[in-house]
Amino acid sequence: MGYWGYYVVGRSERPLGELAAVAGVRDELTLLVQRSDGWQVWEVPGGDGGRDVGNMNALALETGAPALFGYVMDSDCVVIEAAAPESGAWTTCLARGAMAGYLGDSGLTVDDYFLEPRDAARRAVAWAAESGRTVGESPLLDVLNADAEPSAEELFFRFLDRLGIVPQ
Repeated sequence: MGYWGYYVVGRSERPLGELAAVAGVRDELTLLVQRSDGWQVWEVPGGDGGRDVGNMNALALETGAPALFGYVMDSDCVVIEAAAPESGAWTTCLARGAMAGYLGDSGLTVDDYFLEPRDAARRAVAWAAESGRTVGESPLLDVLNADAEPSAEELFFRFLDRLGIVPQ
């Protein structure tokens, strides 16, 4: 069995765990990365996809900076929810083939739920620009089209690397 859980990513002078936007999981948050420029990555382990880890738009507004959630599903795939104060919210996924297996027989596809990779890469470039970073669309697109090898968690951190947040 693989990893299930959330990553909460944002930039703030205060610990993200102290903010109102994530108050519902405050006691479950564990700090994984804290950079000198304020970027932080927190973890909320657990497989309950119905858990309310907060609201991306509220976190982006509260910090005044882009923010991102990554929900890892059994180390197979990741749901990405991102928001920024100016450019708004968007949702995509990593390891699309594996994600398709979690959708069941609803008749809906991965493209019905998530931005397709090219659109997601464009939104990610704008998201990064709003955080003061210039990133290339092509490296993001490579990650958005990749399989979760060796794990979805590593793919998620590769995505953060391409956004210029947590260099690998």
